[in-house]
Amino acid sequence: MSPRSLLNPEDSPARQTDKLLQIVEVLMRRVEQGTDLSGAAYAQFERAAMLEEQVRARTRELEAALDLLNQSNARLAAANRETEAARRNLADAIETVQEGFGLFGPDDVLVMCNSRFGLQLSDIQPALVPGLSFARYVELVSGSGQLSLPEGVSAQDWAVLRLRRHRDRSTNFTVALKGDRWLQVSEHRTGDGGTVILQTDVTDIIRAEREARGRLLDDQARIVRATLDHISQGVCIFDAEARMIGWNERAAELLAVNRTRFRPGLAFDDLAGRLSPGSLRFEGLRAWVGGPTPRQPLRFEVTREGGVVLDAFAQEMPDGGFVISFTDVTAERRAIAGLSRANETLEARVAARTLELGEALAHAERASATRSRFVAAASHDLLQPLSAAKLFLASMEDEDLNPRAMDALGKTRSALHSVETILDALLDISRLESGRLSVRPQPVPLGPLLARLAEEFAPIAADNGLSLRLRPTAAVVVSDPTWLRRILQNLIGNALRYTDRGGVLVGVRHTQAGIRAEVTDTGPGIPEADREAIFREFHRLNARASASEGMGLGLAIVERASALLGHAVTLDSRLGRGSRFVLHLGPPAEAPAAAPPAPPVPRPDLPRDLIGLLVAADSDMRRALTHLLDGWGVNILDVPDPDEALALIEEIGLPPDFVLIDARAGDEDAGLALMQDLARRHGPLPARLLTATRAEPLRLRALRAGVPLLYKPLDTGLLQRFVASAARRD
Repeated sequence: MSPRSLLNPEDSPARQTDKLLQIVEVLMRRVEQGTDLSGAAYAQFERAAMLEEQVRARTRELEAALDLLNQSNARLAAANRETEAARRNLADAIETVQEGFGLFGPDDVLVMCNSRFGLQLSDIQPALVPGLSFARYVELVSGSGQLSLPEGVSAQDWAVLRLRRHRDRSTNFTVALKGDRWLQVSEHRTGDGGTVILQTDVTDIIRAEREARGRLLDDQARIVRATLDHISQGVCIFDAEARMIGWNERAAELLAVNRTRFRPGLAFDDLAGRLSPGSLRFEGLRAWVGGPTPRQPLRFEVTREGGVVLDAFAQEMPDGGFVISFTDVTAERRAIAGLSRANETLEARVAARTLELGEALAHAERASATRSRFVAAASHDLLQPLSAAKLFLASMEDEDLNPRAMDALGKTRSALHSVETILDALLDISRLESGRLSVRPQPVPLGPLLARLAEEFAPIAADNGLSLRLRPTAAVVVSDPTWLRRILQNLIGNALRYTDRGGVLVGVRHTQAGIRAEVTDTGPGIPEADREAIFREFHRLNARASASEGMGLGLAIVERASALLGHAVTLDSRLGRGSRFVLHLGPPAEAPAAAPPAPPVPRPDLPRDLIGLLVAADSDMRRALTHLLDGWGVNILDVPDPDEALALIEEIGLPPDFVLIDARAGDEDAGLALMQDLARRHGPLPARLLTATRAEPLRLRALRAGVPLLYKPLDTGLLQRFVASAARRD
């Protein structure tokens, strides 16, 4: 039997030591009592001594192990004390938090919370203890009797929405409680995947904001009331149910309604029914109020007894309500009626003198209200005989005339050119004042544009003994090329017209603000008092220019066209030294792609069998065009209207080589319809529509119909080119 078999390994070290000591004592007693001095007894004693030594070694090892165990137990106890102290400190810390605090672990189980957690939900707060799952927590809150659920939302719906918010890493929302109380809930994820929930009672804050908002609304209401009471219009405000929520005293006065009838909540139909029968016409307004939303603004006019006229305007508000305003326009209507009667009387007096002057005066009176429309119409009508006269002159250029006749022809051409210039200026003013003019901004190289203007004005400058200098430039700007040319043309022409000696310099400058085109002259200069007036139409400085030289429209066109293009015009002038007009064109632009060269104007040596159809209601225009085209060797079929044109083509059974349609203002669509009929019967035919109307919509309609425009007064070069292209088509 070994010594180890005498010991139980499960005994503690002290117990094992006691057993070994007892064994040693027993062995020692047996040795002392024995009388046998044989070697067996002595050997047994030696074994006992050795066993005692092993026991002592074992005891020392056990004592060392006990020391280590005691140290470990001491450290563990200290750690437990520190952990408990930390837990108490954390609990004390969260208890000091003024909000409700709850901490859920990564497994969505409540780890700890303070006494304010769920304080506002008194019926479920006792159940909010550590170990509670988050899903159960949401279930308890959704079923709390303190929770004020939104209308139409059940407790289950609220719980689903709350769990959906829990998926977010961070969320913040406000919960309504019964008794007009509010709880703000903030939820945030911790680093280990847990969740921290803070519950803050924001009832006082919301009530304070509500009171502040109420005070603000009251202040705004007082401001609105003060504003309504101090305006000259009558105003009535209705909510989405057509109930009155606001008005001013002026409304009751204008509607002739007793002020006591106006009260909050008054239905619109009730108000309309209380008005005197026949005093106001509210049928259209009733339909508008009862109609579907959104409603378009409604303007109407109502007349009260006694001739009081009210201009009414109804407009819908964003919330579905509406506002009606009433303005007393009785004085204006009476003034208009009086002015109309005065105009009628004046026209009758003038008509009594002479029929011709009466008709002119009637046109002038109507033009005082719509001058732009009158100028455009008059200029258009004048272009018709002017075109005919220019065509007759063009047909005479190839005649063998004596020097005296050639001189007269040149003077006539010059006079017609002056008339054309004046009409162009009148048309420009009319189009600019109409506000319907369209522009096509694009990159415009200034060098070629100014070079062409210099060539155009060089003979005029030479005839007046003036120099015209142009500084070359490669600048490119964004503008409408047609109107930019018109502006610079008027500036250069105006400078030459008012300069007696010296000359005119045209140049371009690059500045930090952009590109500037400058026209500088050595004329008399412009007094300070006249520098604004010169930009008014029909204003001529010192009235020195004759009608053949202009009507004082050049600078008026410059100012209005520049404003239309977004360019500014400034003036720097010194008396006795000259003036400088500066056109500010903005930043530079990239040069456009080079356009192909224009084809040369063809000589009028056309095939003798070429047949053209001319449709022109104006007999003078028809004769002039026929005379010109006959001189070019073209056989012309001339008719006054589209119906005769169709009948004539059907009669001869042969389509023409080209068609020219002279259209009067307003009759352009009839010409386009004629070309559509001819195209259906004979296929596409070369055609041009002759018109003095420069409107962009007409140009686009004509292009779509395949009938480009030729503007009057006609450019005979463009007409020759068209006829030659029609001849080459064969």
